[in-house]
Amino acid sequence: MTDWSGWFTVICAGAMTLVLRASFIVLPADTKVPALLLESLKYVAAAVLPALIAPDVLFRDAPPGEWLNVYRIVAAVIATVFALKSRSIFGTLVVGMAALWLLKWWGPV
Repeated sequence: MTDWSGWFTVICAGAMTLVLRASFIVLPADTKVPALLLESLKYVAAAVLPALIAPDVLFRDAPPGEWLNVYRIVAAVIATVFALKSRSIFGTLVVGMAALWLLKWWGPV
C-alpha cells in the first residue's frame, strides 16, 4: 500500500463516520427512520461492549513471556456467570474485582 492510498482510506473512513454520526443530528426531526435500522440499533451496545472489554481482559498486564492474562480471563468468566444469574451491575463489578484480586493474591506469580 502506498502512502496516498493509506491516507485516502483514513480520510474516507473518517468522512463516513462523520456523515453517519451527523445524520442523526442534521436531519429534520420528522424524518422517517427505516424500521430495519431502528431494530438494528438495539444491538449496537451489545456489539460494542464486548469489543471494548475483550482486549482489556485478554491482553492487559500479561505476565512476562505470556500473551494472555489467565487471571483476568477467569475473573471475567466468574463475573459473567454472576451477571447472568443475578442481573446486578454493581454485584457483577464487586464479584469480578474480588475474583481478580483473590486470584492475583493466591496465584503462583
